[in-house]
Amino acid sequence: MFSLTVRDHMLIAHSLRGETFGPAQRLHGATYVVEATFRRAELDSDDVVVDIGRANEKLRAVLAELDYRNLDDEPSLAGVNTTTEALARLIADRLAERTLSEGLDSLVVTLHESPVASASYERAL
Repeated sequence: MFSLTVRDHMLIAHSLRGETFGPAQRLHGATYVVEATFRRAELDSDDVVVDIGRANEKLRAVLAELDYRNLDDEPSLAGVNTTTEALARLIADRLAERTLSEGLDSLVVTLHESPVASASYERAL
């Protein structure tokens, strides 16, 4: 399996629901480094997984919808507990809607919330 990863970042504000989250139940900010890894069994006719420039553009477009926003106020996220895991799934799903290339098998989105903690979501394409 071949893979290609692009990386960007986003800054958001949000609060988390549930006693599990302690002080993170209050409104706070987070800066996420976001990686999107595209996978395919065979390279395309240009011998690449996907064009890096297009992958970067698509990831930036998805992140721009969330960047510098208070996620608690976003209508499309009403009722969503915007944990790192939930955001990884949301970004992966939005990227999948913007198909980059025929023949991609899967996509993994990883959000790094600190130098020592990250969460990922993988989905078939």
